[in-house]
Amino acid sequence: MSDAAIWKDRLQSEMPPDLAEEIDLFEAQLELRRQEKIDERIFAETRLRRGMYGQRYDNGQRHDGVDSRDLDYPEAPTKGPDTLWHAPGMVRIKIPYGGVTPEQLEVLAECAEDHSDGILHITTRQDVQLHYLHLDDGPTLMRRLAAVGITTREACGNGVRNITGCPIAGVCRTEAFDVTPYADALFRFLLGHPDCQDFGRKFKPAFSGCAHEACGLVMMHDLGYIARVKDIDGKQIRGFDVYVGGGLGTNPYQAELLLEFAPESEILPLAQAVGRVFARLGEKKNRNRARIKFLIAKLGVEEFRRLVLEEREILPHDSRWTDYLDDLDSATEQAKVEPSSLNGAARPEGFDEWHATNIYKQRQEGYVVATIALPLGDITSEQTRLLADIARKYVGESVRTTVEQNIILRWVSEKDLPALYSELKAIGLAEPGAGTIVDITACPGTDTCKLGIASSRGLAAELTTRLAAKQYELDESVRGLKIKVSGCFNSCGQHHVADIGFFGNTRTIDGFTVPHFQVVLGGRWQENAGSYGMPVGAVPSKRIPEVVDAIADRFIAERESGESFQDFTARLGKKELGALISDFKGVPAHSEDMSAYVDWGDSREFTRKDMGIGECAGEVVTRVDLELSRAESIAFEAQVALDEGDLGKADAKAFEAMLSAAQSLVRTQMPDPPEDAEAIVTEFRERFYDTKLFFDRFAKGKFARPLFERHESGASFRHERDIVELIENTSLFIDAAYQCDIRMAGAQSAAV
Repeated sequence: MSDAAIWKDRLQSEMPPDLAEEIDLFEAQLELRRQEKIDERIFAETRLRRGMYGQRYDNGQRHDGVDSRDLDYPEAPTKGPDTLWHAPGMVRIKIPYGGVTPEQLEVLAECAEDHSDGILHITTRQDVQLHYLHLDDGPTLMRRLAAVGITTREACGNGVRNITGCPIAGVCRTEAFDVTPYADALFRFLLGHPDCQDFGRKFKPAFSGCAHEACGLVMMHDLGYIARVKDIDGKQIRGFDVYVGGGLGTNPYQAELLLEFAPESEILPLAQAVGRVFARLGEKKNRNRARIKFLIAKLGVEEFRRLVLEEREILPHDSRWTDYLDDLDSATEQAKVEPSSLNGAARPEGFDEWHATNIYKQRQEGYVVATIALPLGDITSEQTRLLADIARKYVGESVRTTVEQNIILRWVSEKDLPALYSELKAIGLAEPGAGTIVDITACPGTDTCKLGIASSRGLAAELTTRLAAKQYELDESVRGLKIKVSGCFNSCGQHHVADIGFFGNTRTIDGFTVPHFQVVLGGRWQENAGSYGMPVGAVPSKRIPEVVDAIADRFIAERESGESFQDFTARLGKKELGALISDFKGVPAHSEDMSAYVDWGDSREFTRKDMGIGECAGEVVTRVDLELSRAESIAFEAQVALDEGDLGKADAKAFEAMLSAAQSLVRTQMPDPPEDAEAIVTEFRERFYDTKLFFDRFAKGKFARPLFERHESGASFRHERDIVELIENTSLFIDAAYQCDIRMAGAQSAAV
């Protein structure tokens, strides 16, 4: 028995049934792709929706310091069934609102060790990414994660991404109320939701407990909720201000107010209504204009609001909209240790510096939040495993990841801080400076991203080293500034909302390509990413540390009393800020000094030739294509069951595959198709068979008859020859469904 089969057999009973079925389907699709029975374009979107992402591997430093170009990876072909079989890739793992348990940390550590390079990378959306992973390992890794309640589903692709949330929700001193149970409910509600499967691009939601802090950064999200309590008829009612249409990238947009106050009972149906409007009216052909922010800009927020409220009125009722409200208290965390103050306890060396920056006093007396600062967002498997033990000892299950690529321990009793610090220090996780200028955010950049232009991680590492060496000498006004670095204009490092942001680009000088970073100043991290910074010019990568020093010096020297960095940069203006960095734009001749032509963390001359096609959203694949591909996978499972002699399962899976294909066609005319077999067959017969839409020139609809016959007879096929014929007819039915969809699309285009 293969390792994959052993893991499947061992974990089958531990996985939620829906996740287990999805992983089985992905495994079937993976095998069909190997046999070239699924188009690469459709399979690419399928694997992206399972969190499996192609990465750059021929020009980057691995997390463990090894130059990946020196490893014996076969050249990845650009087309064909082996496109990603030998080249290592990345898996993104959803951690909703950053909530993770010690048990889950241990499994993540084991997966990183067994399938990856032994490094867990925390992202700016509170996810975990594992790099240098092979596609063949995907199903096994997914099963190991599913057994502890973690999914990779829709972590990539044109769907609902991870839901971010304030990491200190529930313990924050300024929040309206704990947004955790609401974020969790929305995550579960939207995961795989049929109304969220036909987007032209990705869709990112967020929750914040208050408006004035950074929290979930609502203003840069596609859909955001800010908690608020409203007095209605003398009663305190929980609700949210709802925002839509935020986003960064090449065209950054601030989110706009959709509803000033939506009661808690309305947040899930509102999200569903927004999803339906976006799926119906959002751009599908031009992926550069397919985010919801462009739809809202086109329609105007007033018209978009009208459409959403109109859609909300016609939504079929779903009990999940409010069921979770009866059990909100279940999300309340229980402290592991009794509260107690520090009371002048002995403090280890380095403790005071760590305490000054990495500790947040909870609203619950005697408890604090301790931040574990992770340089570049990386933590090793061994550190993760030991951290799980520490968490169990001091806080139980109160662990979360943050959008600043760190990990926090909540509900730490103050008296335990010296001991906690010592244990964290022993495993290399007690770096001070969390939330300060040395706590720099960076996307993967050219290390692993196909779209990376310049080395964001290399620059961030260099700046961290330099600033950490003098952090205690820095003026207090500078210590709190945020620096964020992106490898390209897409803003995965969130450079738009940093005080000092950078994104990678290039310039050609005397025929040589030189890595540069565009400098972006004055973004507002507070107020949920309240405003975006202004680009003031591009500077050679190797001179960026000088630029940071110059900006900091100017701010210290000319800052007015109490003036924020945002106000300071606005007062100086773009022209003056451009002049400030102009002295650093020069590059020595290549023959005199080649160092400027080499990026940070690399030893080779810079080039853009190794960039690839990005997969951050995948191609726009129609929902019908995806659902018919899923039907093919179910049919494949039927064949496997037949081969194993399980005739009952083979029969059931074949019928399920035909029903799935029929339902996908029905959905093109009926936004909310039925789920039960009787109704699906009835709708398919009336809409596609009786109308002859399913008929082609030759078959005249005969491929629909096996569906009708199997439905009418029930599970009566018990001879092997009957099952063989049923499975063959199932494949013909799915092929006919594909052709029917193509004919309908052609007719629609002709009509337009």
